[in-house]
Amino acid sequence: MIKKSLNIDQFRQTILEHYNQEKRDFPWRETNDPYAILTSEIMLQQTQTDRVVPKYLAWLDSFPDIHALAQAETTEVLERWVGLGYNRRAIFLHRAAKIMDSEYNGFVPQELTDLLSLPGIGPYTARAIRTFAWGYPEVFIETNIRSVFLFFFFPDQTAIDDSNIMPLIESSLYLEDPRTWYYALMDYGSVLKRKTINPNRNSKHYSKQSRFTGSNREARGAIVRTLSTGARYTITDLATQCGLDRERITKALLGLTKEGIVCDMDGVYGIYE
Repeated sequence: MIKKSLNIDQFRQTILEHYNQEKRDFPWRETNDPYAILTSEIMLQQTQTDRVVPKYLAWLDSFPDIHALAQAETTEVLERWVGLGYNRRAIFLHRAAKIMDSEYNGFVPQELTDLLSLPGIGPYTARAIRTFAWGYPEVFIETNIRSVFLFFFFPDQTAIDDSNIMPLIESSLYLEDPRTWYYALMDYGSVLKRKTINPNRNSKHYSKQSRFTGSNREARGAIVRTLSTGARYTITDLATQCGLDRERITKALLGLTKEGIVCDMDGVYGIYE
């Protein structure tokens, strides 16, 4: 059961007071540019903020707007992404830019359905963009937000489903300034995970990330980095270039070609343009 004694107003005051005293500063919080905010949200997926900051700033220097990104070569896009991991995010962001450039006159669409139709943008990312770019009071959850609600409302319970948390997020939403409210929740959640046992362990959705070394993710990343130069290789040559065995390369290529990131040209592989 949810702890009924906790007052929503007191909860909101606690979170906002902490934010006023301890808020983190990030460049994407200093802008209302939807393209810059979309870029940050894609980069922040499964990547720590301290790794994102320099890449985000360099990215916007290279691709200051949607048109610039849409016109860039895929190899250049991937070169700018190196160091962030999960390279398919760069591919999806590039493809989304092309769609926005041609179908939305170079602007990020505001409608939720339009955002969800773009490559690489799911429910959380679409709603976060709407809130942070235009101030829409959307209801969404991510790891830091989840940890806050688990800590305050489900302290002695385990295997909590997000469906139990979402109504609380909606009822506590600070409608006067949802952008600031979500930043405050994220900052409080970040502190919680450093100062207490991670509350997300009590989530039904919690799982530890698998080790990178020896994983399919490692092979995928090596393939994309190797092909991002514009070179084309057979499986055997890719294995040599990546320093990985042929079996791992073959398995990783199956996923990459299925996702349309890598193209197979009669046994010779390259980045899909």
